[in-house]
Amino acid sequence: MESKGPIDVRIIVEGASDVEIISRAMQNIALGAEYHITISSIIPTTNPEIAKKAVNGADILLIATDVDAPGRELADKFQKILKSEVGHIERMKLPFGHDVEYLDPAIIRSEIKNAIIRSGLLSIANIKKYREMDDGLNEQDEKIKKLLKEIDESTIINERLISQNQQLMDEKEILDKKVSELNDEVNKLKQRYAEIKNEYGLLKNKNLFETFSLKKLWKDTFNEDLDEEEYVYFITAEFKPENIITGQGFLAAPTRKDAIEWLKIIRTVLIFYDSKIEVIKEEIDNNEKLNSSLLKE
Repeated sequence: MESKGPIDVRIIVEGASDVEIISRAMQNIALGAEYHITISSIIPTTNPEIAKKAVNGADILLIATDVDAPGRELADKFQKILKSEVGHIERMKLPFGHDVEYLDPAIIRSEIKNAIIRSGLLSIANIKKYREMDDGLNEQDEKIKKLLKEIDESTIINERLISQNQQLMDEKEILDKKVSELNDEVNKLKQRYAEIKNEYGLLKNKNLFETFSLKKLWKDTFNEDLDEEEYVYFITAEFKPENIITGQGFLAAPTRKDAIEWLKIIRTVLIFYDSKIEVIKEEIDNNEKLNSSLLKE
């Protein structure tokens, strides 16, 4: 086990005359042998900056200023200013109202020992607090390690979620594009459907005609040949029946029944007005309009 050096004790006094009396009082003190302590220096100063440099690094600093008002004020100032420079500060308890240089060396010697003992006892009393603080720090350190581990795990999970989120966003973008394309297709289909529906409506409302061979339909209906197609054309042109069209050897009507009904009317006209057929022929030959009086007489 590595041996630790003696405890470094330094004493701060107000002046050079105090150094002499402190040194004389220490002549019969065997601190090194009894307590493993060494008084490394006696510092005569009232200047805080000089004091800081002189006491820096000491384990224990004993303040031995005069026990009058200025001395107590200086001691209080040193305790505030120098506490961060040393391990522990202890003020020597000397008889009130006496300067250090006029005190009995035996009193000073006794107080040096007592001050060092008080420092040690206070340090021992602080060991428990130190250990409690150390245990608390160790506990906090474990908590910090645990938190750091949780943070690392959370970071990994967060990065994974960010990656998954980005993947979902990319997939959403693709789906949005497909949805947009499908919407375009749907709109086109709706438009085409509307066009077809409109065309269907027009076709539905429009009279559709069936076309029949005039001679064949006449033959099928009356079992006789149609000799004069011109009569059919002429009479149809004059009467202008609704939804009946004739010409070029054909007859167009909404249905076969309608076509046959019209041929029956024409045949009836030709039978009843057979005596006037020649006149009708003449008018047809002359390309004149049929005189409606011929059909009424």
